[in-house]
Amino acid sequence: MSENATSLVKQPDSTPQSGPGGTEALLEVTGLVKYFPISMGFLFKRHVGDVRAVDGIDFRIGRGETLGLVGESGCGKSTTGRLVTRLLEPTGGKVVYAGQDITHASRRALAPIRSEIQMIFQDPYASLNPRQTVGDIVANPMVVNGIKPAGGVERRVRELLEIVGLNPEHYNRFPHEFSGGQRQRIGVARALGMEPKLIVADEPVSALDVSIQAQVVNLLQQLQRELDIAFLFIAHDLAIVRHFSQRVAVMYLGRIVEVGDRDSIYQRPRHPYTHALLSAVPEAVVDEEGERRERIRLAGDVPSPVNPPSGCRFRTRCWKARDKCAVETPALVRIEGNREGHLTACHFPEEPTVAARDEDVVLDPALAAIEEATDTAR
Repeated sequence: MSENATSLVKQPDSTPQSGPGGTEALLEVTGLVKYFPISMGFLFKRHVGDVRAVDGIDFRIGRGETLGLVGESGCGKSTTGRLVTRLLEPTGGKVVYAGQDITHASRRALAPIRSEIQMIFQDPYASLNPRQTVGDIVANPMVVNGIKPAGGVERRVRELLEIVGLNPEHYNRFPHEFSGGQRQRIGVARALGMEPKLIVADEPVSALDVSIQAQVVNLLQQLQRELDIAFLFIAHDLAIVRHFSQRVAVMYLGRIVEVGDRDSIYQRPRHPYTHALLSAVPEAVVDEEGERRERIRLAGDVPSPVNPPSGCRFRTRCWKARDKCAVETPALVRIEGNREGHLTACHFPEEPTVAARDEDVVLDPALAAIEEATDTAR
């Protein structure tokens, strides 16, 4: 497999940089924006606002590399994946794949590279046509794109089913005859049939049982090593992202707030939101002498993407927010003490540790009152 490349998030107007060893980027996204218009009126619809699903993000993925994209539900992760695969038309910004600008490319211009960018969808029940057999589902993309594998399409489909751990004899079965994990494997086989260089995996295991999740993730990892496929791995399960991804980008309300290599993000986070996100990961405490992780409880919900906060979008839930945070949008930059490629968008970054604090951060008033009453009762 090729040497891992760096998924580098750049500041706007900066010069793209290559990863370690000068590895070129397979995918480069700059200032990507997607607004969904809001209209009112029955006959004469008028534009009254926009849902700012993705609002100016930058990242790069090298050949054979995995970039994990994490964040709360509704932060724009899935929209980002659909923009990269051009299932959605970007409102602004640029998407460059293998040196070719595909941001607003026509259907004809996209045809040659459609096979190289594939997507694994979140719901294995909705992403497969119930009226088609497994053989047809896996074969159709190859037929549509005019791919003629040696030995014929049917032989190739049976090979793909075996590669993903399914019985080739199930070629003529229908999706309803398979479990959720098996259906997701069918989705993986369909993507692999195009011999892609980049796969966007949108929450590929969130709808599966925990035991099946491990099987699918291990399968994807094995295929990546053997076929040198790059992944944009979208998920909200931080444990799975840590296991699968070499680099991680943290997204909040349409923007990337922190990005870095796996160890930097999970052990030395700098953005307050990343600290809060990691503190929510379930933890098994074996003994009282073990090092305990910090504990943070945020107040309220994520603000509406229709009318996001000014300046830093996390400031309405941040314990370190100051006046500057409301008037100045923090740039995604390298902070002193960070590793190369570890970028953070925060005016007042946290210390690079996830160890327990002297005092827990509890911003939720109701939760604080309950805990205070409990302590008093003791």
